[in-house]
Amino acid sequence: MNRNGALVALALAAIPAALLAQPTPEPKANLTKVDAEARAAEMFARMDANKDGKLDEADRAARQAEHFARLDTDKDGKLSSAEFAAGRPKHEGMAGGPDGPPPMGGKMGRRGGHGGPGGMGMMARMADTNKDGAITRDEFIAAQGKHFAMMDANKDGTVTADERQAARAKMREHMRSMRGAGDKAGHEGH
Repeated sequence: MNRNGALVALALAAIPAALLAQPTPEPKANLTKVDAEARAAEMFARMDANKDGKLDEADRAARQAEHFARLDTDKDGKLSSAEFAAGRPKHEGMAGGPDGPPPMGGKMGRRGGHGGPGGMGMMARMADTNKDGAITRDEFIAAQGKHFAMMDANKDGTVTADERQAARAKMREHMRSMRGAGDKAGHEGH
């Protein structure tokens, strides 16, 4: 997969993780569509490192450079084992560590990374509506809106803690079934 495809896929992977995460310090707080859109806009602004209004290769490179600079505490241009270990989050979930998604360009899963060999994942293709290999702020927020609508089971414009929990369970089950399908496809004829 090309680097833009990996960036787009990673950006979109952050959307459901951000929405499924607790939206406020209060675990039982409800999340309105307006709140979700504001959070998506904030996330996009953080990810759009060069502030050009789209997520692409330039943003990936800038975020990698920022991440390296944070890890390189002695500023010698190299990462020692100690610097690397000290910079790793204690626990990485879907949304990564305290700085948001994991560094761009890494693989997810065992079979070729984001979306498999040869291109962007399904979520990225759906969000990149003009198919230019970059996600604009409007595309990012629209993709978030689709995820919000999926979680809002009763369609009242608010996602409750129970709806978030049900969406998490549904996503976990979907991921398990996808891994199971991938394992079966990968082991056929062996």
